[in-house]
Amino acid sequence: MPSEETEVVVVGAGQAGVAMSEHLGAAGVPHIVLERHRVAERWRSQRWDSLVANGPAWHDRFPGLEFSGLEPDAFAPKEKVADYFEAYAEKIGAPIRCGVEVTSVRRRDGRPGFRVETSGGAIEARFVVASTGAFQRPVIPSIVPDGAVPVQIHSSGYRNPEQLPEGGVLVVGSGSSGVQIADELSRSGRRVFLSVGPHERPPRAYRGRDFCWWLGALGLWDLDTPPQGAEHVTIAVSGARGGHTVDFRELAAGGIELVGMTASYDDGVLRFAPDLAASIAQGDAHYLDVLRTADDYAERNGLDLPEEPEAHALRPDPDCLSDPRLELDLAAADVTSIIWATGFTADFDWLQVDAFDENGRPRHRRGVSSEPGVYFLGLPWLSNRGSSFIWGVWHDARYVAVHITTQRGRLAYGTADPASEKN
Repeated sequence: MPSEETEVVVVGAGQAGVAMSEHLGAAGVPHIVLERHRVAERWRSQRWDSLVANGPAWHDRFPGLEFSGLEPDAFAPKEKVADYFEAYAEKIGAPIRCGVEVTSVRRRDGRPGFRVETSGGAIEARFVVASTGAFQRPVIPSIVPDGAVPVQIHSSGYRNPEQLPEGGVLVVGSGSSGVQIADELSRSGRRVFLSVGPHERPPRAYRGRDFCWWLGALGLWDLDTPPQGAEHVTIAVSGARGGHTVDFRELAAGGIELVGMTASYDDGVLRFAPDLAASIAQGDAHYLDVLRTADDYAERNGLDLPEEPEAHALRPDPDCLSDPRLELDLAAADVTSIIWATGFTADFDWLQVDAFDENGRPRHRRGVSSEPGVYFLGLPWLSNRGSSFIWGVWHDARYVAVHITTQRGRLAYGTADPASEKN
């Protein structure tokens, strides 16, 4: 049976795949978007129930469509984010096929392009865009053995406090997911321990402007590489409950016990690194630096923004910070659940081409891979700081689409019509 043919196969119909389809469609490039589940599935089925976007609605969107029924400064609930991408895909007429899983992509022998094997049959394509992003495989460190507590789950498997057995909870991870889940559990009446590591802690808003606005004003969205030493540092920011600055001292005052990084486990006892104070101090330094930089910018540019001197004042250190716990007997503390908010790794096993380094990381420049004809989209720092954010991936997709159309023109050299060039 002959294979189906198209110019571009886009793998994944999340925010990256939808953005890619918009730009390819606008350029008149024939393409197919393949999605093994539903459009924006991860927003629906791999997030906790109360999750909202971490950026305000005026910022976390594509240029061509606003969120309906939301004030610009509101934070969209996860279901509304998924609905937004479905509506956007419909608006642009994206050729998305849901329920189709890509099992392999290999370069064709003796002619340009790739053979894409899927659960719905083979497709021949001149170009392939991997728009599945970097957050594919949940990472759970092999520290606590199975059975040591009744429940161990990754944050992607957490939904709400009611799904957990009665008892205390240890949340491991001090990024946005970890702090929001820990806060929700604590507010539900649970005893919560939060294992804190190195992090950045920006203000949610300052002097009447959201942090996302300040990143743009200060040129920080345009950074093309992470600051040295911050390549893998998590960011603690929240849009929950209308948006607020994450303050670990405030979390402790509300009943959460902070501990250092989870280091080891032996015979029912967890041990934590003696680094809690250093991690909190690092986050505080980042927070205060953002405030000072914003103040300097406002003064330098004559901005009439309300001053917030109280934002520079830190709460007193709680006991768990000045005298941190280094060991936790899980049974004695009645800890029955551990939630690992420890991030994800990419999963490109299906992409069997020469586009990865010795550690399995994509080799690319602004999404253009080392394997001609293969592109990546939705990766953190693909082109700049905004690349893995909703608005940022839209701009990255435009760059990739321009590169594809340029390559199509080169490959069609000598033919009458580039659009009629067959694979």
